[in-house]
Amino acid sequence: MSAGFHSAPRMEADFVVIGAGSGGCAMAYRLAESGASVLVVEHGGTDAGPFIQMPGALSYPMNMSRYDWGFKTEPEARLGGRRLACPRGKVIGGSSSINGMVYVRGHARDFDHWAEEGARGWGYSDVLPYFKRMENWHGGTSDYRGSDGPLHVTRGTGENPLTKAFVEAGQQAGYGFTDDYNGHRQEGFGPKDMTVHKGKRWSAANAYLKPALRLDNCDLVRGFVERIEITDGRATGVILKGGNVVKARREVILAASSINSPKILMLSGIGPAAHLAEHGIPVVADRPGVGSNLQDHLEVYIQMASKLPVSLYKYWNLAGKAWVGAKWLLTKTGPGASNQFENAGFIRSQAGVDYPDIQFHFLPIAVRYDGKAAAEGHGFQAHVGPMRSPSRGTVRLASPETDADPKIHFNYMSTEQDWEDFRRAIRLTREIFRQPAFEAYAGHEIQPGASVESDAELDDFVREHAESAYHPCGTCRMGRADDPASVVDPEGRVIGVDGLRVADSSIFPRVTNGNLNAPSIMVGEKISDHVLGRDPLPRSNLVPWMHPEWRTAQR
Repeated sequence: MSAGFHSAPRMEADFVVIGAGSGGCAMAYRLAESGASVLVVEHGGTDAGPFIQMPGALSYPMNMSRYDWGFKTEPEARLGGRRLACPRGKVIGGSSSINGMVYVRGHARDFDHWAEEGARGWGYSDVLPYFKRMENWHGGTSDYRGSDGPLHVTRGTGENPLTKAFVEAGQQAGYGFTDDYNGHRQEGFGPKDMTVHKGKRWSAANAYLKPALRLDNCDLVRGFVERIEITDGRATGVILKGGNVVKARREVILAASSINSPKILMLSGIGPAAHLAEHGIPVVADRPGVGSNLQDHLEVYIQMASKLPVSLYKYWNLAGKAWVGAKWLLTKTGPGASNQFENAGFIRSQAGVDYPDIQFHFLPIAVRYDGKAAAEGHGFQAHVGPMRSPSRGTVRLASPETDADPKIHFNYMSTEQDWEDFRRAIRLTREIFRQPAFEAYAGHEIQPGASVESDAELDDFVREHAESAYHPCGTCRMGRADDPASVVDPEGRVIGVDGLRVADSSIFPRVTNGNLNAPSIMVGEKISDHVLGRDPLPRSNLVPWMHPEWRTAQR
């Protein structure tokens, strides 16, 4: 595996891409497709094996040190001093190989906000053509969707009665139906998209990297990146642990995640000068924004017992798991062929919010993300949390030692708005579970529990139980070149260093409304055109749906 499909890795190419994750794989494919030579440097190993490729096994890879960097946050003061898990993929495909496979582009207004914040050329009308270019959507025909891109996007069967009840309950509560939250209308309840194809996880590695490696001009180099080689203010290569240097004739593209990208920049002398000086690192470019602006989605699970034995709990035993696994191995069908997140909900938390700021992930079982605790028999749950927290954190070096984990401090729940938003999200979720559609199924509330009602009780629950939704971003913020808080300009170029770009979720000015795999791949797609000097794809004139009474109505 040291060199993709080729016999020996070259150590020089036109472009060197650091990281085989969502953005890096898309970047490698598009650059190689143009005829340029490309080397992708990745520390993680193969993505072969059922734990990654079987969608229903999603709780395993993100908890396996073989596939995950195993990062933990610093103690989070407002969450009782807990250190939260911050998984990042250490494998071909990066986090797209260990994530929940939920496919959400984000709301149109997210990208318009990026443009307003200084990321010119990244408004919705600019990015929609790139979303279309990357997709092969199997949900029908739509002006908003792509049909011949490398990334297959499908839907589950939605057959579980609890899953159906969730969409019905959302409508009974007064929210609308949306047949495609990635299309004209995000707001409402409806079917959910996933990156699954023919029963297999369709990661960025399957979609982009493996086709790129079949070309003679793209190779994979296994190695741990210590820093970027910078000569006379220009990135000229990548220095690996052990001393090998991978040389870039044209550019180095950093796509190592919102945690590792700022770490590598700082180890290379690009970052806040005072922080670099603390660690004895010579300053190449004083960019105070490197490692700042860290954002995430935080969520809790609202869990209900089911009065009827219709949940996935019936497979939650040795025999059941063996049956699911065998059926998937033999036929790529059955419960193992789905991530089980088959229906979605996006709502606004209150009147005056112009587009959804709460997302629901519904599961027809009551269980933890890590798959370790199935709650007391048949049940169901919604993962819920606010989408646009005002809290901002940092990624900083713990030491100048290259293999030391960085210090990750999200600074979760650091504003009063965070607490107000969370209470509202929990109460709105409970209201949905009280609708007639759930009457036949909803038993008692397992978590938080019926006795947890007051603001103070809900705050205590959030403090003890909130977990990351694993959507870190923002640490190499994209913006105007003359903005001292910007790390990259709107073409992904690192400000103050030539021949170096960043192309992953770290460049997001603000976290998008949903899961991050789709916009991270879009970043790789769009920046590849900038790298190649191509004109951007023609802008779209499609207009997204906004609630006509958003100023005065919550639903």
